Amino acid sequence: MRRILALVLLAGVVTACEDVIEVEVPSEAPRLVIDAIIRVDTRQAFIQPEIRVTQTASFFDGVQPVSNITQMTLAALNENGTGQEFMVLEETEPGSGIYQDPEPFPVDTLLSGPLILQIEHENRLYFARTEFVPSVEINRLEQGDDTLFSEDDTEVIVEITDTADQENFYVFDFGFSEFLTVQDQFFNGQTFEFSYFYDEELETGQELQVSIMGADQGFFDYMTLLIEQTQNDGGIFETPVATVRGNIFDVTDLDNDQVVDNVSQPDVFPLGYFAVVQEFKANLTIQK
Repeated sequence: MRRILALVLLAGVVTACEDVIEVEVPSEAPRLVIDAIIRVDTRQAFIQPEIRVTQTASFFDGVQPVSNITQMTLAALNENGTGQEFMVLEETEPGSGIYQDPEPFPVDTLLSGPLILQIEHENRLYFARTEFVPSVEINRLEQGDDTLFSEDDTEVIVEITDTADQENFYVFDFGFSEFLTVQDQFFNGQTFEFSYFYDEELETGQELQVSIMGADQGFFDYMTLLIEQTQNDGGIFETPVATVRGNIFDVTDLDNDQVVDNVSQPDVFPLGYFAVVQEFKANLTIQK
């Protein structure tokens, strides 16, 4: 008898829930997302920069590739600001949202002088400006034995030697969409070693690739904020406190491209960042 009564009560609860549950999800107009972080291996003579363009969709659909870019150009200027070289980027495959210049571009051209990115999409013009930022190599990458929060943690030990007499910023890419920002405030010009912990037990024989990128203050700050927001363990209905804005501007309504700030239109901007940085990589095979 108790079992029957419990089932009846449960049925009543379910029926009631069907009538009252209403979920209101966050709503925002679609926004362009431009991933223009160009990693440069200066040991190579040529490069084919890759830029990914997506657009935010509904709350549950995430981002969608953008294929209807009218024009995308990347220009490398002389130190005096005049034109030197430029490339026209085209979508590699229809529907991919990935854009490249079909022809390789000389790496040396990217290493000095301003770099200008311009994108035209649905009658809007987007503009960004940056300069190449060098990095240092990874001296040593090895597996450690320590753990941080769980026995399943995997420790990797990284060592670099900082360039002296200048302020340096670095962005580490540990794979699995895990990044770390580092400033040389306390180890300027010195050899620096630190541990990074993956919060899971990696498989024996698994190959890891860790890379280090140079960064200027703007890119460092952007990545730091991005890491802080994406590492919060919130529920699926939790939205970021603030949108992380990059250095790409909507300049459609500005008089000229020398003005790279739209303070009069604070809500008109794409997401993403434009940076051209030196990258070094190191590989590690996970041991038992």
